[in-house]
Amino acid sequence: MISVPSEQSQRLPQRRPLPRWCWSLGQRRNRAAGALALALLLAGCTGSADLDHFIQQVKASPGGRVEPLPEVKPYQAFTYADQGLRSPFVPGGSGGNSSVRPDLHRPREYLEQFALDTLKMVGTLDLGGSHYGLVLARDGRVHRVVVGEHMGQNDGTVTQIQPSKIALTEIIPDGLGGYIERPAALALTH
Repeated sequence: MISVPSEQSQRLPQRRPLPRWCWSLGQRRNRAAGALALALLLAGCTGSADLDHFIQQVKASPGGRVEPLPEVKPYQAFTYADQGLRSPFVPGGSGGNSSVRPDLHRPREYLEQFALDTLKMVGTLDLGGSHYGLVLARDGRVHRVVVGEHMGQNDGTVTQIQPSKIALTEIIPDGLGGYIERPAALALTH
């Protein structure tokens, strides 16, 4: 307990008690709010006759028909019998197992430095029993090609020379470490 010197206690102002009407005003507010809540609660309970009538009507009406559950078919297990084939969980494609590969040790031919879409067939030539295709390169020169020669940047091999087109087979990467063959052609341009 703290003792206060008598000199200081004389300096502190004396607290007077609140008048009765101040504290009773707060109590009156609380009592009024409680009475209002009770009146609202009782007023909400008086209209139950309509609700009782509605409940009796619903109970008296026949119940709805419930659809039967669909028939569940028994599960039939699938047996994967193709064990020798490629796994379906490994990415497909050749994956480097294909026998199609470009010949990296073959010397490159002149027309292999140009992209196939920059080369243009300008005609054919029959000379001494040989059938040639005439190809205009980007360098402005016309070159003679025969079946078996290469042109284009994707290891294109000339497979057929016709009066209207030169057919090729290109070897392109398949994106999975292997290669695939793709047919291509140069059409005659006028």
